[in-house]
Amino acid sequence: MGRSRRTIPEELLLLALDPATGTTAQPQSLDLGLAGAQLVELALAGRIAPDGDRIAVVMPRPTGDPTLDSALELLRRRGSPVRAVHWIGGPRLGLRQIYLSHLERCGMVHAVAGQMCGVLPTTRYQATETAISRDIRARLDSAIRTGVPPDPRTAALAALAHAVGLGKHLYPGNEGRSSRSRLRDLIRHDPMGGLVAHAVMDVQNGVAAQPRRSAAPAGPAGPGGRQPARAAADPDRIPMQPRRGSMARAVAH
Repeated sequence: MGRSRRTIPEELLLLALDPATGTTAQPQSLDLGLAGAQLVELALAGRIAPDGDRIAVVMPRPTGDPTLDSALELLRRRGSPVRAVHWIGGPRLGLRQIYLSHLERCGMVHAVAGQMCGVLPTTRYQATETAISRDIRARLDSAIRTGVPPDPRTAALAALAHAVGLGKHLYPGNEGRSSRSRLRDLIRHDPMGGLVAHAVMDVQNGVAAQPRRSAAPAGPAGPGGRQPARAAADPDRIPMQPRRGSMARAVAH
């Protein structure tokens, strides 16, 4: 995969980066959006394809992008298609920091060390290639303003920006309400982008954490005629990653 074009995860992160403060908007949902953006990028590269609400690997050959290839290998190891909502809600959080570090190595952002409350070390990131950030924003603005169906990459980026809640960051206030509405409507222009965007929103709404409701065959009754407790049996479920507290280093939100 050539480096002449930014990947969708990189573009989504650059959209979320506030040039004035060096922090990212919607930090909690951005990890989910980046996981979804990886799926879209892999689909555009012909490595995966949607199978209903699931994701199937159709070509396991590496793309040349280490972060994408790590996701592709994890998908390949599953051996069977995985539900998008379970993949996005799975234990691959921390992608925001991974991609910030990646953009720093590429010279796209500059890390600025600081302290929170004068004690806790923090790191803020300033974009160094502002022309690229302006170009990404201009593509979204053009799709919103003209109403012309955007290309699949821009449509998917718009869908993910809406899904993680960047609409109010990009188009704030009452004057941005119509633009936010049109941003949301762009979700229909790319099936894969729409699939993962809806999965991101489902995870945020707790859908991924809800067990499947299916009628299981009745087993032998326990004492008092009660059925024995059954463990949740969803072999396709990727458990949510537990939060880990750390006082070593905090990335500024």
